[in-house]
Amino acid sequence: MPDIKQDFITFMVRSGVLTFGDFTTKSGRKTPYFINTGNYRTGAQLDRLGSFYADCVQRNMPDGIDLLFGPAYKGIPLVAVTAAALAREHGRDLPYCFNRKEAKDHGEGGTIVGCRPRDGMKIAIVEDVVTAGTAVRESIRLLRDIADVDVCALFVSVDRMERGTGALSALAELEQNWGIRVCPIVTVREIISALHNVPVDGQIVLDDEARARIEAYLAEYGAC
Repeated sequence: MPDIKQDFITFMVRSGVLTFGDFTTKSGRKTPYFINTGNYRTGAQLDRLGSFYADCVQRNMPDGIDLLFGPAYKGIPLVAVTAAALAREHGRDLPYCFNRKEAKDHGEGGTIVGCRPRDGMKIAIVEDVVTAGTAVRESIRLLRDIADVDVCALFVSVDRMERGTGALSALAELEQNWGIRVCPIVTVREIISALHNVPVDGQIVLDDEARARIEAYLAEYGAC
């Protein structure tokens, strides 16, 4: 596994973003692990997070993106720090925008903050974690309602590798049904490989029992 992926997984654990226990996802599934990017809470964490996302963007799509979009609410800081890191570390100064949950009825109005999408733009969405893909589909529709754009890519922290509405994973469904390229920084399988019985700051966070629970979860909900 590349060092940067190992570093990102350790970073999520140390930040309290990747945790193991009993949780319920937005889709209602009971899951033995959870990724909550809302637990990033310091400037240093956000700065480093932006570097991980920017590296993922640069490795997977070094060109062909005109605009970055972050869905409200968690996507807002993600798209901002990704755009900043791309400019600082890769010399790639991309415009970015995000949406309001409710349209503004004064001033400039509208639902978009930042660079407004224009016809012909290729847009990449920056998100935290996708389980069912509902929020991403909503973002695609929102962007296409504003202008004739090509939503070409999705960058996420973790691919949970779970089924969507059929046998394919939610991310694979997005690729197949919407023609969008999906690029996770890491997958759940890489998390298992990196953390199983491996200490982080002297503590085992993914022991045999925790791994068995994740394997059982993937056996029930994992994609083909």
